[in-house]
Amino acid sequence: MDVVYLFYESAGVRIPFGYDPELFRLFISYGAIWDDERREFFIRVSEEAECSWNFGIPYVQVHENSPDQSLVFGFLKRPWTDDISPNVLSNNKIEANRTVFLSIKPPTSLFTFPVPPPPEKFSESWRVKLEAALRSRKYSPKTQRAYIYYNRLICRNLRKTPEELTSDDVTQFIADMDKNGQYSASAMNLAVSAIKFFFRNVLKNKDISEQHRPRHDERLPVVLSKEEISKILSMEKNPKHRLLLMLIYSSGLRVSEVVSLKREHIDLSRKVIYIRLGKGRKDRSTLLSEKAIRFIEEYCDFYDIEKWLFPGQPAEHHLSIRSAQNIFEKAVRHAGIIKNISIHGLRHTFATHLLESGTDIRYIQTLLGHANLRTTERYTHVARRSVLNIKSPLDSIL
Repeated sequence: MDVVYLFYESAGVRIPFGYDPELFRLFISYGAIWDDERREFFIRVSEEAECSWNFGIPYVQVHENSPDQSLVFGFLKRPWTDDISPNVLSNNKIEANRTVFLSIKPPTSLFTFPVPPPPEKFSESWRVKLEAALRSRKYSPKTQRAYIYYNRLICRNLRKTPEELTSDDVTQFIADMDKNGQYSASAMNLAVSAIKFFFRNVLKNKDISEQHRPRHDERLPVVLSKEEISKILSMEKNPKHRLLLMLIYSSGLRVSEVVSLKREHIDLSRKVIYIRLGKGRKDRSTLLSEKAIRFIEEYCDFYDIEKWLFPGQPAEHHLSIRSAQNIFEKAVRHAGIIKNISIHGLRHTFATHLLESGTDIRYIQTLLGHANLRTTERYTHVARRSVLNIKSPLDSIL
């Protein structure tokens, strides 16, 4: 049998607890506060408080700094009545370390507290089938995790199994995501893709495949000036960090691409970087700066680089994406730049600066690995108009 203890302290009673729906509702009804971090309940009841034990379930009572033997009540499964007092129950004293549960009169006021998630409606068998369908189509591990997450989330939030969901349920779920305010349009579109994939390819239910997608936010990318790039690189003293930032900007790499670079992907003689299985599982090549070449040669010799260009901890693995993001955020702070920009902004800056220097937009599309030219065209909105030979009508009048 399970063992649960009541630990009496001066401020109240602590109850370490594993998730059980019936007992969870029982503790809630008696005003228990759930501490999700410590995985325990807390009830504001003093050691001297009057208690009634009327559930007929055994429990152990342990008092703080008490030399007395711990008490176990109800172990013999005697019938319980409302008029049994703690004094009577104490006569049933036996050894500790037995099956125990509690019943305490609720305090005068209830408290708000985070509630552990209810039992999963998206079963393990459905998860396995969805993962198999994704793997068989060579979806990336990141996409697999996202698709499983959103299908589990809709079932959990609506408290329905996949078989019970309807098209209206999916619409309501997407609307709730927008109402919640914590999800971007991209995340909502990803949720739609995840749910449609599961219902079309796993559940074989095509009714939900007609779900409308939310409109994307059309935001312009934030870019840095050449002076700001120079300041960031000159103030970064760590050679590894400096090279990482240098390659993202000089070659237009995604952060996931730069951290997974191997030494064999760098062709110094042809001044090319090869990207293996980038976004969309596509290979591509991009340019390599001459200044970056000299830095790479010195860097590889000094650190004796054999496999990963940016080894992580342990060295058998490459640097994590989060570590690269932290490197950039720290470098921006040290350079005193107040723009709200992420490490992906270096890739935006690469494309914008190429466009301003007169590079054909289709070449930029190839270097960035964009499938659609419209994705690349957004950089025309942030490129400096004077460099693009576009003048305001006002300039020709005054």
